[in-house]
Amino acid sequence: MRKRKGYKVYPLTAAQRLHFFYQKYCPKKQVLNIGTSLTIGTELDWEVLRQSIYKAYERCESMRLRFAQDKEGTCYQYVVDREEREIEFVDFSGKTMEEAEDIMKTWSSVPFKRNDSPMNRIVMIHMPDGFNGIYLLVDHMTMDAQSLICFMKDIIEIYCNAKYEGVPYPKDMTSYIEQLEKDLAYEAGCKAKERDEAFFKGLIEHSEPMFNGIEGPQVLEEAREKYKDPDLRAATYLSQSVDSTVDVFHLEEEPTKRLMDFCEKYHVSLVCLLMMGLRTYLQKVNGNDDVSINTTIARRATVKEKKCGGTRIHTFPFRTVIPEEKTFLEGIYEIRDCQNAMFMHANYDSVDFFARRGKCYPHPDGLTYEPISLTYQPMTLQEKGLDKLGDIKYKTKWYPNGAAAQALYLTVMHRPEDNGLDFNFEHWIQAMPIEKLEYLYYYLCRIMFKGVENPDLTIGEIIKLV
Repeated sequence: MRKRKGYKVYPLTAAQRLHFFYQKYCPKKQVLNIGTSLTIGTELDWEVLRQSIYKAYERCESMRLRFAQDKEGTCYQYVVDREEREIEFVDFSGKTMEEAEDIMKTWSSVPFKRNDSPMNRIVMIHMPDGFNGIYLLVDHMTMDAQSLICFMKDIIEIYCNAKYEGVPYPKDMTSYIEQLEKDLAYEAGCKAKERDEAFFKGLIEHSEPMFNGIEGPQVLEEAREKYKDPDLRAATYLSQSVDSTVDVFHLEEEPTKRLMDFCEKYHVSLVCLLMMGLRTYLQKVNGNDDVSINTTIARRATVKEKKCGGTRIHTFPFRTVIPEEKTFLEGIYEIRDCQNAMFMHANYDSVDFFARRGKCYPHPDGLTYEPISLTYQPMTLQEKGLDKLGDIKYKTKWYPNGAAAQALYLTVMHRPEDNGLDFNFEHWIQAMPIEKLEYLYYYLCRIMFKGVENPDLTIGEIIKLV
């Protein structure tokens, strides 16, 4: 396939293939849906907002993406010239906030038609609390969280330019197709790809990881008993359903600031601190120094990458073996160094990584070494567009789509109103009830704050103190 409906077609990127495969095999096809809303505490000019949305579509190629499959089932993508769909408006007056949010959850659980169809939906909304704004639903193969936020920012700044004096028109977005062609050229073969492949090959072949359960080693012990293999190091959470929800735990502004101040003082990122907290918790409940957690890398280092839209996330296991004799700060620095090394090679294909690891350490299908995935989303709208609105309050909300590809996924984001942290746990309802998450969140926070307050304590001492 070279053209589709007159448009040039392109293969999927490595980031898209990861999503494509788990959507293909997930029984609930809405698993790739990302639903969110942004509402502002002021009246809006709906016609100006509608035109701002059309202009944002015009400026963002990845929001005009389409997919198609050939006779062999190979998926391709192409970008159409324009979006001319009617922008819907829904007035939730007369409903409660809970009823309005339930409706948007329902919207978020409807899968997109995959061939030759738009892969997003925008609805202008008037909420029961008087706030006004937009609901946005996108398919993960076309957008990730950072590009979604960037697109919303573009709508806001286009609107503000039209409505308020002195607000400059936003700078151009960059080309999705141009970046796509660079990614495909990398995948076709180059020296950088060879270096990246050698790096991850070394990680894989160093030694086999081990599964550490959220509640302790019982999940691994059950897998060893089931497969009659006392040396098995992989396991999984069993569930007859991929039905999921998102439970959110809120960390207030002041304790969040203490975590951020620590990161600034010791020149580490917050994701390093979060990773240290999670791995120390798993070390505590499993009695094992060898811990592996899935981490996501946004791959948006340059301005062109930041503003090109699309999905650029690659997911890799992040494995650390940190003995209890090391201090909390030494552990943080080890994580930072490992993370920096991984960032340098993050263009490598995640799907290929997991396939290589599976061949290196054969085990029954469906088993893994990572009980949880972590994403920290530093980008917010607080300083990225809404600064032009003065004291006008605004809210953001993420809506579960009702299905998940894995048992537990933690996304940590900043709240717009106070910059505190929200811990968003997306989880299988059957395998991971909220009581387990409350326990995990409680000890995660205790470990992080004990370490921040006493960075020279050893990990073993912190484990005993919490």
